[in-house]
Amino acid sequence: MYRQPEHSLNHRLGASLTLGYSALRMIPRVLQLVALTLLSGGLPQIAHSEISADQLPDFGDSTGALISPVQEQALGEAFMRSIRSQATLVSDPHINRYIRQLGARLVTHSDTPSYPFTFFVVDDPSINAFAGPGGRIGVHTGLILAAENESELAGVMAHEIAHVTQRHLLRAYESAQQLSLPTAAATIAAILLGAATGSADAGIAAASAVQAGSIQQQLNFTRANEKEADRIGIQTLARSDIDPFGMPAFFERLYQTTRLYGAASIPEFLSTHPVTADRIAESTERAGKYGHGKQRDTLEFELVKVRLAVQQSRDPGSLLRSFKANAGPAQRYGIALANWRTGDKSTALKQLAVLRKSDPDRILYRTTQARLLMEDGKTQQGLELFEDTLRLYPGDLVVGQYYAEALLIAGKPDEARNVILALLRNENARTPPIYKLWARAASAHGPTWETRFASAELYAMNGNLPLAVDQLEQALKLKGLNDYDRARIQARLHDLKSALAKRAERE
Repeated sequence: MYRQPEHSLNHRLGASLTLGYSALRMIPRVLQLVALTLLSGGLPQIAHSEISADQLPDFGDSTGALISPVQEQALGEAFMRSIRSQATLVSDPHINRYIRQLGARLVTHSDTPSYPFTFFVVDDPSINAFAGPGGRIGVHTGLILAAENESELAGVMAHEIAHVTQRHLLRAYESAQQLSLPTAAATIAAILLGAATGSADAGIAAASAVQAGSIQQQLNFTRANEKEADRIGIQTLARSDIDPFGMPAFFERLYQTTRLYGAASIPEFLSTHPVTADRIAESTERAGKYGHGKQRDTLEFELVKVRLAVQQSRDPGSLLRSFKANAGPAQRYGIALANWRTGDKSTALKQLAVLRKSDPDRILYRTTQARLLMEDGKTQQGLELFEDTLRLYPGDLVVGQYYAEALLIAGKPDEARNVILALLRNENARTPPIYKLWARAASAHGPTWETRFASAELYAMNGNLPLAVDQLEQALKLKGLNDYDRARIQARLHDLKSALAKRAERE
């Protein structure tokens, strides 16, 4: 197993943990949360989804009187637009897919398996995760790198999922319901991301209006949520056949880190959401009811962790030396990636050939090898490997995205456009990276309206509705549109204008 140097990990745990486990359980009481964030810190491609009311679960509790399922999803979509505009999200298809698949596995075994969760990765070194409105779960890259095995990462994610399934967010929503949807979404995102980076300027003015008694009341409510999220999260881990001891094990490392670095280095979050010996004991006892023997780690986790470590390393040569001290497939993959980063493509290709000999059908190895072949000037070999992989995994979004990108690099935009249009039949492909590829391909070989349409979707997903509307209006002025394409553009334009009008009414 690849492990970071102990000093580096402890320093990141002690100095970078800005929010711990419990970010957004406080968020819906927006003004109170701003104050809490200032006092205590906080914890903190995406598939576009159009969800109708009849696809949403019937929650059957009192929170429905505060916000309907449709309103909750609208808030969640607005929240994601704000997140994209304020933070850098990881675009790597393999890392995103891994987090989505792990999240989906946990949700399937949660209390509300039909709830429409969305999982995404924030490019941030702090050890963190957070739950946003509408089941939006963000995982920081720092958390992935700090987790020693998959059960620890899954423990954090199960904890955040429990905050959503137990309706902790909406039970405190009454103070935020008077805010406009865009304002509420942007405020929630700013609090999470601002607190995560230690910058809470956006909440200073609002915080001064909050009574100390209200802060304490919210704090007590949050502590109760934390206990319930621990209990439900451990249950979800066990049901998912993942080692439930992953959660208390991570608690234990956080606790030991705070003791190691002393009171001056303890994140303020821990003073209001403490990782205490009692909490560790309680979660360990709960995990003990399910016992050991469940899955603790996977090769998928190790490969993703190594991939992320190489991408974010400022010294790939140092990583290369640590990888060579081990002999597992994840370390071999790390050696290939580190050599690629240092410019030794020949050695990287040899390592990938060794990996594929023992595991020939793994998508991660195949796409990495194909991309490296392309970069090494072996364009035809790279394209053939992509084509073979897509035949092996027809419709796979990761393979399709990389293949389309490779076709664009090879000067084949018409073929790239066909691949992208096939991908977009899958709703999960409607992400910023895919729309960006579509715009590139259409601009080089395709009808001009497609470039405008793809750009509009990209602007809309990033929260810039005026520019999205402008792109579609420009598309309608183009000559040669057939009736079907015109109707499609008009329908989407109507939706975006309606959203823009509602935003103006509420602001």
